[in-house]
Amino acid sequence: MNKYLLSSISFFTLALRKKMLCNRLLLLFVFLSAPQFVAAASAIKINNNIYMAQGSSNISSNTFMVITNQGAVIIDTSSPAAAPQHYEMLKAISSVPVRYIIITHGHGDHTGGIELWKESGTHVIAQNNLIELLDYQTRLNGFFAVRNAKQAGKPIPVVSNPNPGNYAGQNPADILFDKKYQFTLGELTFQLFSTPGETPDHLSVWIPELQAAFVGDNFYNSFPNIYSLRGTKPRWALDYVQSLNKVLSWKPRLMLPSHGMPVSGNATITQKLTQYQNAILYVHDAVVAGMNTGADVFTLMNSIQLPPELYVGEAYGRVSWSIRGIYEGYAGWFDANPSSMYSEPPQVALSELVSLANGVDNIIQRAQEILLSSGNAVLALHLADAVLAADANNTDAWTLRRDALVKLKDLSTNGIEKNWLQSGIDEATAKLNSP
Repeated sequence: MNKYLLSSISFFTLALRKKMLCNRLLLLFVFLSAPQFVAAASAIKINNNIYMAQGSSNISSNTFMVITNQGAVIIDTSSPAAAPQHYEMLKAISSVPVRYIIITHGHGDHTGGIELWKESGTHVIAQNNLIELLDYQTRLNGFFAVRNAKQAGKPIPVVSNPNPGNYAGQNPADILFDKKYQFTLGELTFQLFSTPGETPDHLSVWIPELQAAFVGDNFYNSFPNIYSLRGTKPRWALDYVQSLNKVLSWKPRLMLPSHGMPVSGNATITQKLTQYQNAILYVHDAVVAGMNTGADVFTLMNSIQLPPELYVGEAYGRVSWSIRGIYEGYAGWFDANPSSMYSEPPQVALSELVSLANGVDNIIQRAQEILLSSGNAVLALHLADAVLAADANNTDAWTLRRDALVKLKDLSTNGIEKNWLQSGIDEATAKLNSP
């Protein structure tokens, strides 16, 4: 049994506050004590074989060039926007033929430069589940165009074909494998393993001669996005744990994630990956334990918190989002409340409750008091939504909603959360500025 399994789902508020302080201090210590690689506007030399073009935060992946005496292997190609610069940076290092392109998984910030790097005779390698992932992403083209833009803090694009069909994904790979694929190029051996986590098609690359592990998006300097706010199929927590175990079994001396900087030294890598998988397993097991005692998802989101020794930061994924993702991944949308079985949303009742409160003015006044006195921006946001359910054009409610979102954004340290909050701020501002 996992030694970090929660013995109880309930926590005292004071204890939580103390842990939050400890967590922040621990994160600062980890950041300051981590091995530092100097980023540059040009490609970064990792060793005599490996060069890296660094991606931008969570928006575009790193691109790696592994140079051998018989040509180069490219691992991940970044986003369409970043790929041309990455290409120029790495081609300035070496113009040897590109023999292989390896895609760690099918997200667009990893596949955006495939055509740019592809030469005559270049093979593109991916895991079998890439085909279904691309079909899924393309099937919901219009949906994801909006969601991806909001999550990345980008303008919403015009989509010419929002509903292209069920199987319209374009597979870029000519080599697909199930569990393992291996090839040799020059003096180096490339072993590719299926390591699901961030996606079902996720793979990791092991080069034994360099003792280097390319781990894609299965490791961040943050808790992972076991659920992504843009929408995703379930990302199974236990898949992450098993995939990280596989990487640990190689005993790497160099770990190269697709976002962030490389990590060197087996002791440091072992410590980071062990902490990471234990953090994931702790949250997973706490959710399962809570589900088996009848706790609802919101109780678990409010009560489960990582202990200081497992806190890995929340700049990318949030523990609370992952708790809900794990819960609903296992149980689906029905919350055992009979009212949830029907098509009428909860907002239908909100307009009635607003009328019982003697109109919207009382609710707005109370929400403003809450926002100013206690700073509970989430509660104020819910009250604004209640008023808007009764009167969708209420200017005071839109103002309150914008002010609550601004406060939440000011408090946030998570890039994805900030972008979604800004999307809400923009919506409220546009509504207030409309005639």
